[in-house]
Amino acid sequence: MANPLLDRTTPPHILTLVVATATAAVSMNVFLPSLPGMAVYFNADYGVVQLAVSLYLAATAILQLGIGPASDRLGRRPVMLVCFAIFILSTIAALAAPNITVFLVCRVLQAFSAAGMVLSRAIVRDTVGADEAASRIGYITMGMTLAPMIGPLIGGILDELYGWHATFYLILAFGVISFTVVYLDLGETNHNRSASMTSQLKHYPELFRSRRFWGYTATAALASGAFFAFLGGGPYVATTMLNLTPSGYGLYFVLISVGYMLGNFLSGRFSRTFGINRMMLAGNITAALGLILSLALFSAGYFHPLSLFGPSMFVGIGNGMTMPNANAGLVSVRPHLAGTASGLGGALQIGGGAALAVVAGALLTAESGPFPLLWVMLISSSLAVVASLYVIRVARQAGDI
Repeated sequence: MANPLLDRTTPPHILTLVVATATAAVSMNVFLPSLPGMAVYFNADYGVVQLAVSLYLAATAILQLGIGPASDRLGRRPVMLVCFAIFILSTIAALAAPNITVFLVCRVLQAFSAAGMVLSRAIVRDTVGADEAASRIGYITMGMTLAPMIGPLIGGILDELYGWHATFYLILAFGVISFTVVYLDLGETNHNRSASMTSQLKHYPELFRSRRFWGYTATAALASGAFFAFLGGGPYVATTMLNLTPSGYGLYFVLISVGYMLGNFLSGRFSRTFGINRMMLAGNITAALGLILSLALFSAGYFHPLSLFGPSMFVGIGNGMTMPNANAGLVSVRPHLAGTASGLGGALQIGGGAALAVVAGALLTAESGPFPLLWVMLISSSLAVVASLYVIRVARQAGDI
């Protein structure tokens, strides 16, 4: 039976965790269609305005390192509420920013929305076991996938009608709703708090010594890395080599989002039955097979958008199966360090994935065709398979704690 909504005496409703987790995704991508207009508005170079994306990602990775330990020491509820309050205030400041410098500072502060993503995983692990956690994280991720799927479309429409400020008013509204729902529904779930922040940081070596933590983290980073690589190189391939318009790219990208949602559903449906490790392995194999198919189609001369996006849908399915289980695994290795593990693991995932996005974008040229992108994605997915097998091997060894 589902927990009641807006009742702090029971574990939070899954809808609350979906909204909290989706906040970062909304802030990340809903304004992307507005970047050219923002460059004109601030009289800034487009490359400088694009820092609104890369700085946000970098700040998200760094903040996760502190948000997790802070929640282990102070509790999930107060940390989540403070982070969302900072997010709301920084969004208001961004709307009033007089120049691009102030705006970019506000974007860095908006990265505090990462608390929703980090702490939702830890909150789930506070309340249920590992396999059930994977199932719930799968459903949470499936629910929040709608935001990146339709966010750019909604942002583009708002920008055309009212300008870029409208997209940030939407982000502000989402932040206020998230804060309100969390305030009303999230009671404290961390009943085993650490003695101090410094003592919590001292637990990093305990995580570092866990082979399973590194196995789960590597699996998640490499699996998501294939997707980040697509974000880095996919638009170039689609527009330059496949002659798609930006709107055409957005429509085809829905295939990947639908695939990810399907993978999340499969994770939520079957993780309790098959276990998180086998679900991770199946997801990474699915992604790798999809990329092999794409390479085969392009090698055979089929230069069509579906040769890229059709097989990449299997990457979405594979990631949707892998990520909830890998994240459930890394916060379950040391349950008393769930927040710290979630923050550290999330930072490594975003950092590694962002690096692969840069690599994919750097290797592509007009003469190279889509092959560098596909090879980077395939290598990343294949290494994720190896990492999954490593986790399974370690789990079978007696005495690994």
